Amino acid sequence: MSFAVEFKALTKTFNGVAANAGISLKVKKGSIHAIVGENGAGKSTAMKMLYGTYQPDSGEIWVDGKLWGGRSKPWSSPSDAIHCGIGMVHQHFMLAGTHTVLDNILLGVEPIRKEWKYLPIPNFLKGIDRTRAAKRLKEISQQYGMAVDLKPSVETLSVGLQQRIEILKLLYREASILILDEPTAVLTPQETSELFLHLRKLRDEGKTILIITHKLKEVTSLADRVTVFRGGRVVGEREIQETNEEDLATLMVGRKVNLHREPPPLPALRKPVLTLKNVSLGTVRKLRNLNLQVRGGEIVGISGVEGNGQSELLDLLIHPQHYSKILSGEIEILGRPSNALTTREIKSSGVGVIPEDRHKEGLLLDRPVRESFLLGLHRNAPFSRRGIVSEEAIDKNAKKAIREYDIRPAHAYARCGALSGGNQQKWIIAREFHQTPELLIAAQPTRGVDVGAIEFIHQKIIDARMAGSGVLLVSSELDEILDLSDRILVFYEGEIVGEFNRGEASEKVLGLRMGGAADL
Repeated sequence: MSFAVEFKALTKTFNGVAANAGISLKVKKGSIHAIVGENGAGKSTAMKMLYGTYQPDSGEIWVDGKLWGGRSKPWSSPSDAIHCGIGMVHQHFMLAGTHTVLDNILLGVEPIRKEWKYLPIPNFLKGIDRTRAAKRLKEISQQYGMAVDLKPSVETLSVGLQQRIEILKLLYREASILILDEPTAVLTPQETSELFLHLRKLRDEGKTILIITHKLKEVTSLADRVTVFRGGRVVGEREIQETNEEDLATLMVGRKVNLHREPPPLPALRKPVLTLKNVSLGTVRKLRNLNLQVRGGEIVGISGVEGNGQSELLDLLIHPQHYSKILSGEIEILGRPSNALTTREIKSSGVGVIPEDRHKEGLLLDRPVRESFLLGLHRNAPFSRRGIVSEEAIDKNAKKAIREYDIRPAHAYARCGALSGGNQQKWIIAREFHQTPELLIAAQPTRGVDVGAIEFIHQKIIDARMAGSGVLLVSSELDEILDLSDRILVFYEGEIVGEFNRGEASEKVLGLRMGGAADL
């Protein structure tokens, strides 16, 4: 049996805490191997040791039958791993948005013009042979069926195309082992299907692919083998044909997990907490003639391919002042016209917000966890009295929330950016639920989090609904929309093209409406 990667008793600690404790695993050449586990289970740490970002404290890493990792010959940086044919696509893409696709792919491995190659001057003065590079990239993209225009700026492209560029970067560097960290976390269902086609083709061409993911449905449909992490250790390995989603979820969490949590029957509905009447955004045309209402005690789900107006709706509801000159129609939030409200007033009036992008809109990544808990609450009692912030109240409430929401590491002064994605998301939810909101705007609430955290977050949303909150749920996860929503609205090109009560729609019907077609 030929193995592309083998870990032998690999250990890595941070400040005395073991992120990986004696892990061992084997990855067959030319296979797709999934790495699953709860957030903070040690998956990314293990893969970052393979990629050279971290060096192991003990143990060995074997690549293509050769000892490369471990104390005997540790990698000092990712460049060492790249030279050994290993590449990694991180969950948050490493792209320069204002530069072209071609320049992003070439960054760090720029080909020098042949006529200048041997001149005794610095490389940056010799000129980049973009013509030769573009020719080679065309050959690579044709070989793997991953065509992309090399001229546009990366920032103008969809998330799916940006991910394709990240993979092309690895192939251009002749990587034979590809590590993908949560590759579908920000993709639409259509983009996910397209990505899987590319990955299967790469595998069939002899590449070895390791995928860190939390989406068990995707694991069982894509991977050949799966390794399960829990608490920094390997707790199970399975051939895909020998397992299922329930088995993997139990291994990950250490208990039986309810993968599809459905709300109980609707409580008595209360007054509307959000109303939109004939809302459009002027010449932008991202929203057109929207009419919707959310009442206290119900969850209204919005499904649609990303880029069809959901982000504009969310921004409009949270920052209405940004759109005052191009907005037509009426919006009422908790009975008040939103055009008269600032973002601060909206939040303080009883609106909770789980933002679409937790890094940009929800957290202070370089500051302690406790400070992110204070965002939007810093003027409220008990955190502030007469304009003076109470450090004691912050610590007390932050530590209580850490316990209740099982935030790891359980340290109020840990840097927020050092938390895993799932723990960051739970921390935002802890803050937004600190005072039960009358209206909860939940955008992609389980993006990039594991099954245990998903179960927890879904229950918190259901609890809010049962307590009388109205919930506007915007999600690209059709399972999430179908499981939680009392009513489902489908967005297409800024319009509502379908409305369904619970039980009336299937994934197929929603998918057709999301693509602009009538269901058959």
